[in-house]
Amino acid sequence: MKNTTVSKRLISVPASPIRKLVPYAMEAKRQGIKVLHLNIGDPDIKTPGVMIDVLNKWTENPIRYGQSQGEGKFIDALVNYYNSLGFGFIDGKNVQVTTGGSEAISMAFFAVCQPGEEVITFEPYYANYNSYATINGVKIVPVLTKGETGFHLPERQVIEEKITKKTKAIIICNPNNPTGTVYTRDEMEMLVSICEKNNLFLISDEVYREFVYDGKKHVSILEFMKKYPDKMILLDSLSKRYSLCGARLGMFVSLNEDLIAGVLRIAQGRLSSGLIDQEMASKLSEVKDSYFKEVHKEYQARRDVLYNGLKSIPGVFLEKPEGAFYTIVKLPVKDTENFCQWLLSKFVYEKTTVMIAPAPGFYGTKGRGKNEVRIAYVLNTRDLEKAIEILRRALVEY
Repeated sequence: MKNTTVSKRLISVPASPIRKLVPYAMEAKRQGIKVLHLNIGDPDIKTPGVMIDVLNKWTENPIRYGQSQGEGKFIDALVNYYNSLGFGFIDGKNVQVTTGGSEAISMAFFAVCQPGEEVITFEPYYANYNSYATINGVKIVPVLTKGETGFHLPERQVIEEKITKKTKAIIICNPNNPTGTVYTRDEMEMLVSICEKNNLFLISDEVYREFVYDGKKHVSILEFMKKYPDKMILLDSLSKRYSLCGARLGMFVSLNEDLIAGVLRIAQGRLSSGLIDQEMASKLSEVKDSYFKEVHKEYQARRDVLYNGLKSIPGVFLEKPEGAFYTIVKLPVKDTENFCQWLLSKFVYEKTTVMIAPAPGFYGTKGRGKNEVRIAYVLNTRDLEKAIEILRRALVEY
């Protein structure tokens, strides 16, 4: 019988395309099958030692609440980080610490939109934008980008055609999850110009800022924030940069005093982000440059192994990812939802299979992405080579 005791909006929150196949993966593991997880951006790179040392030396008891805005020591470290990037105008009053980048997304949607209003983004896009838009009563309006152009932005006119009286913001992920695209200066300037002309907020999700390959340069929204202080919002996170996914620390950064005051009131309602997490992350200023150089080198090597390996499989299409550690891949199958489930429940090679994410969940337009998957190259090159061989054999058998 249909459950009528819960709200319609609860039912309307979509399942994560990244996690919805977890029961099949758990069953495979129960049967003794090794599952190579390329479905989720949970890196196997080690967290910096100076951060782990905080955990090993922790003595404070009891463990108290943190400050609602964020612990002073952590905020100071974040300000130093942004200043080191060349953005010396950012200070503590511009930063709201969030419980992961996810809370920053939710705060941004709540802060700039009334229920029923719209935010434009570019599909395929980070699937959890859907979740937080639904929770906050916001409509995501997708603009299509294509694999043939490396998922770069369409012409200005195509974007502006999507703007209505209900449009309040554009949100972009740069470098992009799920496509691996790094947007050019011209593209970022176009978005800033569109937002200025149409009085829209520009929300830039820059979680993967450090992961840009082949000598390309990341263009941050911070470069435009002083010129347009009221309409620019930076969303950020430590999860990927320092392999701190489980610490759940993100940031909402803006020069708009009303926005910052408002999201602080939301933060007061949930009391605080984790105290130990922030104490650990406050050591980010002590992380040596050599850490990032090694991490960057490792991810670029993984990107190359995955790209070259997948390109060698007949019928597989992808463009070379420019940043982050994801790629959208077109497979020679009609329905990747079925294929990804089949991989976990029916296919094994050398007691191993692969978990990847069906791409339809990264599109806002129904019917798109049915022959695509998102792959996260978060495993070492040896495991990636094994995963490629499994996919090669699986596609033949499927």
